[in-house]
Amino acid sequence: MSELEIIRLQNIQVSYGDVPALEDVTLSIFQHDFLGIIGPNGGGKSTLLKVLLGLVKPDSGDVRIFGKPPEQARGRIGYVSQRPSFDRDFPASVNDVVMMGRYSQAGLFRRYNREDKAAAEKALTLVKMEGSRQKQIGQLSGGQQQRIFVARALAAEPELLLLDEPTASIDPTMQNEFYELLDELKRNLTIIMVSHDIGAVSVYVDKIACLNRRLYYHGGKEITSEILEATYQCPVQLIAHGTVPHRVLKEHQDA
Repeated sequence: MSELEIIRLQNIQVSYGDVPALEDVTLSIFQHDFLGIIGPNGGGKSTLLKVLLGLVKPDSGDVRIFGKPPEQARGRIGYVSQRPSFDRDFPASVNDVVMMGRYSQAGLFRRYNREDKAAAEKALTLVKMEGSRQKQIGQLSGGQQQRIFVARALAAEPELLLLDEPTASIDPTMQNEFYELLDELKRNLTIIMVSHDIGAVSVYVDKIACLNRRLYYHGGKEITSEILEATYQCPVQLIAHGTVPHRVLKEHQDA
């Protein structure tokens, strides 16, 4: 049985004015893939996610999500942005935040029904935060908050989950727990995660792509030092300890 193609990008070009953001990006993602995208700041990673969400329209090229234009497939996509800033004193409970994920089904002015509440409860259980339902969101740690934001995305019952730097500003212990959560979720979802954490990405994802306006991707998780140097435009040192490979950038002067 052939793999089900979830995403197809063909020759995508995106510019902001005269500044190119994505150049000739072609990519196919299949059901239950867990793809990590790494690359330098300003390399177009967040722009690529916005193209998949239909929030940025390419200057040229073709985008298909579940065989449809992105705006028609948005209801099947969950999205977790870079950790949002918010008023920690705002009186919103964990349950309130997760229920926001049902807006696409319920609409802004319809009362939540039993199905909506069940979906939110299931999402909290998946991220192991069901015991915090009534807590104020601002009282949670950074890692716990990020789990809640994932639960909000899962409450929409997506088939594709997009994560933009999900572990930014989370302490290392909570980062490990968060990656283990994603490792469990990938059994039932197709996941694309943008990250700067090269070592963690190489351990947890199934496939890796490098993006610096142009995409370097070969359908696996083995990336040569030549590809990394072309992506980051600086020398790269490959090291390993134990059985887990780590790829580390050498210190270098910013251009």
